[in-house]
Amino acid sequence: MGLSEHELIVARRELDELYDRLYVLEAAIEDVDHDLAGSPTPADYRDAVAWLLDAARPVVEKRPFSE
Repeated sequence: MGLSEHELIVARRELDELYDRLYVLEAAIEDVDHDLAGSPTPADYRDAVAWLLDAARPVVEKRPFSE
């Protein structure tokens, strides 16, 4: 196909799934920013970390470009 070693062909479905997972992660970051504004409690921090981890894990667990 004439691609260099830095180019890659990706199925549209895999790219869409990645974008969906990144969107969830982006929303989690916005939620955490909002939830931790002001005077957060230790429970707020625990909840924020749990939400971020829940949103981030699918991004790294199902990498469409992994070997």
